[in-house]
Amino acid sequence: MPTEVLMPALSPTMEQGTLAKWLVKEGDTVSSGDLLAEIETDKATMEFEAVDEGVIGKILVEEGTEGVAVNTPIAVLLEEGESADDIKEGGSAPKAEAPVKEEAKAEAPASAPAASAAPAAPSKDGERIFASPLARRIAADKGIDLASIKGSGPKGRIVKSDVENAKPGAAPAKEEAKAPAAAAAAAPAGPTADAIAKMYEGREYEEVKLDGMRKTIAARLTEAKQTIPHFYLRRDIQLDALLKFRSQLNKQLEGRGVKLSVNDFIIKACALALQAVPDCNAVWAGDRVLKLKPSDVAVAVAIEGGLFTPVLKDADTKSLSALSAEMKDLATRARDRKLAPHEYQGGTFAISNLGMFGIDNFDAVINPPHGAILAVGSGVKKPVVGADGELTVATVMSVTLSVDHRVIDGALGAEFLKALVENLENPMVMLA
Repeated sequence: MPTEVLMPALSPTMEQGTLAKWLVKEGDTVSSGDLLAEIETDKATMEFEAVDEGVIGKILVEEGTEGVAVNTPIAVLLEEGESADDIKEGGSAPKAEAPVKEEAKAEAPASAPAASAAPAAPSKDGERIFASPLARRIAADKGIDLASIKGSGPKGRIVKSDVENAKPGAAPAKEEAKAPAAAAAAAPAGPTADAIAKMYEGREYEEVKLDGMRKTIAARLTEAKQTIPHFYLRRDIQLDALLKFRSQLNKQLEGRGVKLSVNDFIIKACALALQAVPDCNAVWAGDRVLKLKPSDVAVAVAIEGGLFTPVLKDADTKSLSALSAEMKDLATRARDRKLAPHEYQGGTFAISNLGMFGIDNFDAVINPPHGAILAVGSGVKKPVVGADGELTVATVMSVTLSVDHRVIDGALGAEFLKALVENLENPMVMLA
């Protein structure tokens, strides 16, 4: 029988992608490892390799198609002795339905009919249950009550993976367990896109379509602010000793082509502070906290249309020059959207530095499941009172630690900031 080539999951969280470009055509012979297509995820464009050998008998999904669900047949591979006649009409499996545009799905009022052949979205206690068409079809096939499932998609929307992980015939969750979901459902959804557009009738504007990255950023940050109990701790750090030490090191490293930035010192200082206060080196895992041994530090990198948070693993054990080189490489490939998923997923802690843009201080949003994120402002000359009680001038940098209170308590966060300040105000200790 002909073999179906399925839409791959190119990252642990990928549910759908765009088939950007076919690198083969019908009739081509391919071997294991040959490149078949380019797939766009929410973060990057990645090449998809053949697993088996054979002949491309039929292409089921045209290039440029957006919203192709993982495990959807995208092509048919013929093995030795098979021909195109062996392919059933329309392919070896039904063609994937054209994806419903996210904008249309988000804007559809609760009373609107479902725009697919899938069963209509059920309701419970007079409220509509939001689920993707694919999730509803799978639930109907498996005999699963959607009311028993807590959705992991934006605004609690039930997606394919939620249904696949549910048990057939599962009873509705206990009221206590459903309380957070009910609270989220009761939260105001805000005006629809159509309602907002009507406010600006007669005014000239450009409508910008959201790409996969922007949609993911919106969903994750909405999740973060709705579900993570943030609190904030602030400290001022005097940088004069660090700036002097950095200048001395850079002179010594000129021959090696290395130039350390203040951000390199901040990464190292955070990594060492996580080792000094190991209870802060943790993530929230739903019903438990995971404490990591190594310091895996994520650093926000702004790119056109969004941002990446590449992770520097084992940052506590690496030299400043090694961290500097790795950060430059990750930032360059992030801007080119060439990072692999394992390079921007994971970590327990993140740094967002807007000091180079002249921002004095700000509050950053935690990137789940991280336990905290450090917002870094610019170093500014300010009057300060010295240790001798005399007024003097120092270069002061303001930092704000955004903390997930489920993971880190106030006193623990303050202890982390104390260790961070000691590292940055006495930078030579970071080389010990």
